Amino acid sequence: MSRSKSNPQMVLRPQDVVVLLRLSLGTESAPTYAALAEELKLTASEIHAGMDRAVAAQLARKDESGKPVVLLEALRLFVQHGVRYCFPVTHGPMGRGMPTAHAAAPLNKLIVQNTEPVPVWPHKDGAVRGVAFYPLYPTVPDAAKNNPALYELLALVDAVRGGSMRERALAIAELDKRWAS
Repeated sequence: MSRSKSNPQMVLRPQDVVVLLRLSLGTESAPTYAALAEELKLTASEIHAGMDRAVAAQLARKDESGKPVVLLEALRLFVQHGVRYCFPVTHGPMGRGMPTAHAAAPLNKLIVQNTEPVPVWPHKDGAVRGVAFYPLYPTVPDAAKNNPALYELLALVDAVRGGSMRERALAIAELDKRWAS
């Protein structure tokens, strides 16, 4: 937990957003913490603590059996209005990586690319050269490689975190399509 004796305030961490995005994909039943940990390249204790923080932040709740349930409207509002302030983008040097934000699906089909370098998550297996756009958490590229739907959500959240006003609006519209009840 992110608490100390002098300040018992619980604080969301970037990996908590990654976990919530994965859970928002709405598979038939919520995976176990161990399965989530393996998929997201985190530890089960990180998943557990992250869900406790998400519940405290009212971005999730636990059902009768104790399984986490994402509160999609709350998550949507947090992504739209809070994520770029809580987890601002950090850019780095040019290098190889995986495209994100407007350079990744689905926004890359909606936005005409200019001549500027594209944003990429630095990654050893990256096939695209661009400017480093550090992900919410270091394990994001590996988790995204194995789950295209999660990759899209993470790229859309990156567009909200670091995109222009138009890119943010398009990203929110795409997230709304995926999270429509």
